[in-house]
Amino acid sequence: MSSRCILHVEDDEDYACLLKRAFEKAGITNPVRVAGDGQVALDFLAGTGPYADREKYPLPCLVLLDLHLPAVPGLAVLEWIRLQPALYGLVVIVISSLAHPTDIARAHDLGANFFLEKPPDFRQMVEFARLLKNR
Repeated sequence: MSSRCILHVEDDEDYACLLKRAFEKAGITNPVRVAGDGQVALDFLAGTGPYADREKYPLPCLVLLDLHLPAVPGLAVLEWIRLQPALYGLVVIVISSLAHPTDIARAHDLGANFFLEKPPDFRQMVEFARLLKNR
């Protein structure tokens, strides 16, 4: 994994904090930025508003995207990402605990690299992080 940041788009602060700790335990040193809703993720990725300074807010090497988000849903964020030439090749992993099979199929159709059920406990989160580190 490169040294660029990871963007975790997640509205559950506790889950985002736990996943960040799992990344640290797995030895992932990339800074993890958390966007609490879909609109914040779009602003971050577009480099607009408070995220215009690309030195301070560089493009991520990986997006971990929840589906059920306030403001802009995860599938709409994914669709927007795949329409941006500047984000070509950006790895997007959709992680969700409440995914309907049609959501999973739609995420793949929109270009998600992977779709994973949210790891339910810390041990599994660490294993997920180790898999990412070794890819």
